[in-house]
Amino acid sequence: MALGVLLIWLSVKDLSSNEKTEIINSFKNANYFWVFLAICCGVLSHILRSIRWRRLLSPMGYHPKIKNMFLAIMIGYFANYAIPRLGEVSRCGVLNRTDKIPMNKGLGTVVTERAFDLLIFLIIFIVTVFIEKDRIGSYLDTNIYPKLNDKFAFLSSSGFLYVIVGVGLVIFILYFVLRKRLRKNLFFQKLEEVGEGFLHGIRSLFKMKKPWLFLLETAGIWVLYLLMTYLCFFSMEGTSNLGLDAGLATLVIGSLGIMVTPGGIGLFPILVQETLKLYTVAKISGLAMGWIIWTSQTAMILLLGAIALFVISFNKKITQVNVNK
Repeated sequence: MALGVLLIWLSVKDLSSNEKTEIINSFKNANYFWVFLAICCGVLSHILRSIRWRRLLSPMGYHPKIKNMFLAIMIGYFANYAIPRLGEVSRCGVLNRTDKIPMNKGLGTVVTERAFDLLIFLIIFIVTVFIEKDRIGSYLDTNIYPKLNDKFAFLSSSGFLYVIVGVGLVIFILYFVLRKRLRKNLFFQKLEEVGEGFLHGIRSLFKMKKPWLFLLETAGIWVLYLLMTYLCFFSMEGTSNLGLDAGLATLVIGSLGIMVTPGGIGLFPILVQETLKLYTVAKISGLAMGWIIWTSQTAMILLLGAIALFVISFNKKITQVNVNK
């Protein structure tokens, strides 16, 4: 969060008063009909994600209500703004409360879902770079790949590989020698339960009925993500002439910012600005569009997340009253 706030400050500190006024005017003059449609696409994507998540839980014999799954997902996104990755645990905790689904099995399906989404993102990323290689390729070569290479250069060293293999062998030998004692330890038993839940989650991917529906729902989620970005373009005159190719590039590059800071705070608008610059959009128009997309998505998550927390809390109070009666 602190990194996000710093990036917000860095993105606006060098702007002149005229440029800041231009960004404010972009918000005032935006056509919010298109922003509203983008928000509707965002809500639909979360509903579709709820349906897809339920499909992963079904092979394990759990069939929670779609409403409960949607509330859990919105609370999860809400929690991620406080502590990154807290949302994955939070939404499993909500389902544990509402539908008595064990935390370890819920986490297993969430990890499976996230891994699958990461794979899909990588495919979309590669396809987008291939299609838009003349524009995005040079930008990535100049600004992204060198930084990633510097950051993860240690992974390519042979010494690091030997350390990983050595640590792995030590852990394996210790487990083999001490496995009987370890299985009596409460902490180790909990770890085994979590591991078992992860395995159940992975297996559910191969045991689900109609897996083609899972793939169709995944495609629908990403199409809605694209529309969340693309429809916002029509809200400003400076971006209304952009095509789906620019929308796809903005989605892909902007998603990198969401991976780095909670909800992409501070970084997402900057990356949108840099991406749209490749499509000859003026700097201030690109930055304003980044803020419009980010603000609309963030407002949707914060509002729905807060409502979901209230609904879950209210339902719990009703349940406690009924039990007491």
